[in-house]
Amino acid sequence: MAQVYLNGEFLPVENAKISVLDRGFLFGDGVYEVVPFFDGRPLRQKEHIDRLYRSLESINLKIEQKPEEWDGLFQTLYALNKDDGDNQSIYLQITRGAGKERSHNYPDGVKPTVFAMTMPFTPGIRVQQHPGGKAITVADQRWQRCDIKSISLLGNLIPHHRAQEAGVTEAIQIDESGRVTEGASSNVFVIRDGRIITPPLSERILGGVTRALVLQLAANDSRYVCEERELSADDLQQADEIWITSSSREIVPIIELDGVAVGGGEPGPVWQYMAGLYRSYRDGTS
Repeated sequence: MAQVYLNGEFLPVENAKISVLDRGFLFGDGVYEVVPFFDGRPLRQKEHIDRLYRSLESINLKIEQKPEEWDGLFQTLYALNKDDGDNQSIYLQITRGAGKERSHNYPDGVKPTVFAMTMPFTPGIRVQQHPGGKAITVADQRWQRCDIKSISLLGNLIPHHRAQEAGVTEAIQIDESGRVTEGASSNVFVIRDGRIITPPLSERILGGVTRALVLQLAANDSRYVCEERELSADDLQQADEIWITSSSREIVPIIELDGVAVGGGEPGPVWQYMAGLYRSYRDGTS
């Protein structure tokens, strides 16, 4: 029976209950983070927690927990669910809590709801080879604060469902100005003439932890030049390689976009090289 954390208590998931007046349930008034554990070791946990507090600040939600306090909670929760496998993600969600009535106003004197659970997953980069994924492009119809890791994910679920219906890995979103933003649940990279390019950080995209790690690894290695600049639909169509990145999927090479092969229709050489750097960092062998 899976164990979860809810408001200071570890308990079986079947026994975890929240009020129907919780603002996360009524309004999506909350934020979340997902921290991957590979073989029991968290990857970039500090960066995930730093982003959590940026999201909390953006929605004016204050909590009692200090950034350094989460490690003990995560370690305990992981240990309680160790039978589910060595590779698990910790899902942490914080809402504004339950008020006395349904009101759009932020209520006073309400204690935030803090919930965490584990989610087993299979690492995306297990060997140097990867079958590659496929993607479609869709119009970006989300709100203007995509940099907040909000639990209000309807704008992400719709393109994700479109990708699922199309039988592809991801839906890459393009805004009203023709700029590539991000995937339904990933950041986007384009490789052109040996250069690694990704859209710059802004309120239109979530600053992915894996995105930042890829840029850091490439900069430290210096074999490939990185650029953070705007990308267009034409940039996607003319790309030698396309990748999507996220903490749970790691670095996925996209080998087909809108039914057309990307590059040679297989994971490219830049992905092969960077996947090796990433895997060494993740496994602690670099």
